[in-house]
Amino acid sequence: MTVLAHLSDLHVDGTPESAERTRRVVAHLTGLPGTVDAVLITGDIVDRGTEEEYRQARELLAPLRARHPVLMCPGNHDSRPEFREVLLGGSAGGGPVNEVHEIGGVRILLCDSSIPGKSEGSLEPETLRWLDDTLAAAPDRPAFVALHHPPVELGLPYIDRIGLLEPERLAEVLGRHGQVAAVLCGHAHTAAATTFAGLPLLCAPGVASTALMPWEQGPQQSWKTYGSPPSLTFHLYLDGRLTSHVRSV
Repeated sequence: MTVLAHLSDLHVDGTPESAERTRRVVAHLTGLPGTVDAVLITGDIVDRGTEEEYRQARELLAPLRARHPVLMCPGNHDSRPEFREVLLGGSAGGGPVNEVHEIGGVRILLCDSSIPGKSEGSLEPETLRWLDDTLAAAPDRPAFVALHHPPVELGLPYIDRIGLLEPERLAEVLGRHGQVAAVLCGHAHTAAATTFAGLPLLCAPGVASTALMPWEQGPQQSWKTYGSPPSLTFHLYLDGRLTSHVRSV
């Protein structure tokens, strides 16, 4: 069995509030009696993409990284050079941050869907080629494809306006590789489950805040609330079956 802890949208911004919400999630995961195979964070690690924010995020996540493998991909609030240099320990290059990891008998492909300076997402031709080639290299290994932006509408008007552009290009790639078990994403600030390209599509809840559906919002109310506790999802993969459990902490 493979167990992934999936969280997203920390939006670390230098405020005590964002730091405390991140600490609560980190404390929950580091305090588990057992272990998970990896912790997946699908983007928006920080809020403005500054080096200072990334250094704070690195410090907040340090106890988590000391116990579990932590896998991350950028979101629209992230900045590739600082993300790569501070969090991944690499050079501050400007191209897409794409990585593949072998974890607990499965492969996790992290795709960079960010567009520098934009809120909506896109998978660059370089990323789509990388995804296609990387999946083709191991056709018999179950794979999860992770990115920040959902490739379908979720019924959240604000998020749906800034989702993944041209999702059909991703669907075309996924359609060539039958070993893909699911697509995992963030951006929505709510735990959501639907399908995409014939596969399960699972969005992690937000750590920084929780999105409100239109019928949950009052007049002049924001699309998100900070009153709900931070949450995460545990994904269990066993014998070809994926089961997910949401926890608020």
